[in-house]
Amino acid sequence: MHLTDFVLAHVAPPPARVLEVGCGRGDLARALDAAGHEVTAIDPEAPDGALFRRVTLEDFAEPKLFDAVVASRSLHHLPGLGEAVDKIAALIRPGGTFVVNDFAKERLEGPTAEWYYEQRRALAAAGGKHAPATFEDCLHAEHADIHGYADMRRELNRRFPERSFAWVPYLHEELGEVVSEKLERALIEAGAIQATGFRYVGETARR
Repeated sequence: MHLTDFVLAHVAPPPARVLEVGCGRGDLARALDAAGHEVTAIDPEAPDGALFRRVTLEDFAEPKLFDAVVASRSLHHLPGLGEAVDKIAALIRPGGTFVVNDFAKERLEGPTAEWYYEQRRALAAAGGKHAPATFEDCLHAEHADIHGYADMRRELNRRFPERSFAWVPYLHEELGEVVSEKLERALIEAGAIQATGFRYVGETARR
């Protein structure tokens, strides 16, 4: 399922108030806006536009609660993970949802890491993203400063009852056009590599 479709399936019907944390280039925010939602998208390097605010989660303030908060490929980067999840929970109305699309660095190991490293080398040879200098760089150094899956799940479980969870392909997004989502999924289903992405939906307690 495409990321936009996944998010739309787990937020209230439009026009819901949706906050995206760590919006990057803003593609998802624009898609949610086009679907009829009232979107606020924050990122220290957010693009220009009415949907966007150049601000960190820590400094973001909004008096009116949101129906949903979305964090795609951003939760693992947030400083002060526990405090960040607490703030996100406080921004969601009772019965609202927290929708997460993220990466489990612990699962980038063994055959999965070897396969990813070889794809990065192929991408570099084709003039794309630079390959890690060594396999150890690929496995550890590039991910040393991000939160692991266990830490993210601990904080999510502390604040939200789980509504939905699934392991999904993720590495193709890091590899550009070298590998398709379809190929990565086929390798996962065949047991050749592990899924390193996960999609999670939590719900805030209803009053």
